[in-house]
Order: sequence, then C-alpha cells, then structure tokens
Amino acid sequence: MAMSRAARLAPVVEMAESTERKAAQRLGHFQGQVSLAEAKLAELERFRNDYQQQWISNGSRGVSGQWLLNYQRFLNQLETAVGQQKQSLAWHQNNLNNARATWQQAYARVEGLRKLVQRYILEARQLEDKREQRLLDELSQRLPRHENF
Repeated sequence: MAMSRAARLAPVVEMAESTERKAAQRLGHFQGQVSLAEAKLAELERFRNDYQQQWISNGSRGVSGQWLLNYQRFLNQLETAVGQQKQSLAWHQNNLNNARATWQQAYARVEGLRKLVQRYILEARQLEDKREQRLLDELSQRLPRHENF
C-alpha cells in the first residue's frame, strides 16, 4: 500500500521538478540581466569620469563659453543616463529577488515531495520485511522439530 502511495506521487514530483527547473532557468535569466545592467552602469560611470577628466585638463588651459555650455549640457545628459541606468539596475535586481524567492519555494516543494516519497518507500520496505518475517516464522513453526538426545 505504501509503495503505491509513492508511485501515485511520481507525477506530482515530476510536475514539481519541471516547475523548479523553469524557476531555475528564470533565475539564471534575471542574473544575466542584472550582470548586463551592472556592466552598462559601470561603463556609463567610467565614461562620465573620463569626460570630467577632460574638464580638468581642458579647463586648466582655458575654454570658451560655448565649450563650457556644451560640456555642461552633455554632462547633464550623462548624469540622466546614469540615473536611468541605476533605476534599470534596481528593477532588474527586484526581478532577480522575486525569481530567487520563486525558485526557493519550488526547490523546497520538490525536496519535500522527494522526502515524502522516500518515507513511503521505506514504510513499504518495512511492511514487506515484517510480512516476510511472519511467513518465515510460520514456516519454521510448521517444520517438524528434530530433537537430539
């Protein structure tokens, strides 16, 4: 009886494993998205720092008013891009956190089901062992006893 319970759970375990695999794939996807967003942010910040270094080197030699206006305008655009990329990174990190939580729940469900199936299999083995022992005991009682005097 316990073995049939384990067998009946097999499709449930397979579905749970499939759900867990999909959640793991989704988690991997979002980890990749976070990595890309972090790299893009680092690139924008590096570009902004390089651009600011231009101000330091060119500013010490003197610049025209037009150059300064263009510099400030472009620096503002860079700051906006950095801010937007930070928001994008936060959004991707939030998706990653949600995907991680979903995967952890799916993983815990699979592990719980596997343990339950193992318990059912163990119970079935124990019942079978007891049944075999009863049969052996009955057979040994039926056999004629030879007493040596």
